[in-house]
Amino acid sequence: MSGAAHADDHAHGHGGHGQDAHGHGSFKDYVTGFVLSVILTAIPFWLVMGNVIEDKVVTGVVILALAVVQIVVHMIYFLHMNTKSEGGWTFLALIFTITLVVITLCGSIWVMHHLNTNMMPISAEEMRHAP
Repeated sequence: MSGAAHADDHAHGHGGHGQDAHGHGSFKDYVTGFVLSVILTAIPFWLVMGNVIEDKVVTGVVILALAVVQIVVHMIYFLHMNTKSEGGWTFLALIFTITLVVITLCGSIWVMHHLNTNMMPISAEEMRHAP
């Protein structure tokens, strides 16, 4: 590859090892994302293991909210999605992803609630005679 072609590749964000304008984050961005991810993982673990919140529904809602925040952190710090890159298409993908996550989480909670409500309880006596 000629020197001019190599310089042109770096100018357009192709093939370099350093920082470029097309979405590669800095070391500081990756460390920030990692620290936030660890914190957003440790908090739900602490909430469950320490039984910090007595109401299990509130605990579940807090954990789901922290999961959504963690997804956004991953998308911003590791996937480098923002309103400026790719002419705004990555931000549109972020909105679409958030919409899918909300639908998935709400649907999962709805299904688990209805399964819990509509399942017939089985007594210990029935369990002993089950095949």
